Amino acid sequence: MNSMNHVVLMGHLTRDPELRKVASGAAVSDLGLALNERYKDKDGEVVTRPTFVDVVAWGKQAEHCAQYLKKGAPVAVEGKLQFDQWETAEGEKRSKLRVRAWRVQFLNGGKGASTATENLVEAAAEAADDPDF
Repeated sequence: MNSMNHVVLMGHLTRDPELRKVASGAAVSDLGLALNERYKDKDGEVVTRPTFVDVVAWGKQAEHCAQYLKKGAPVAVEGKLQFDQWETAEGEKRSKLRVRAWRVQFLNGGKGASTATENLVEAAAEAADDPDF
């Protein structure tokens, strides 16, 4: 049986995107995404339960996220789950499950949003051809 690894999320950024360059020179942006689930509890009170998700974007898409997005911005993210494992300098094993974004869609109509969206569509198309995806 084949498997599928496809994630689609919509929420708000919990912090400004953090842009950095890796040794190869590629741009990487780390995003924090908050997803809110609203429901009524047994007493009829509306309860909001947040879920926090780490997202990583690469290349031009990472640069555009850092340039145009700020904390609180609404975004839609499409990508795949990625499980990272590493060891700290103290020898402790760490792991993190996060979303590797294929596409980050800006949902606000702020300054530069349409140009940025067009650029992100192009960046997503380039990422689709990347064998690492």
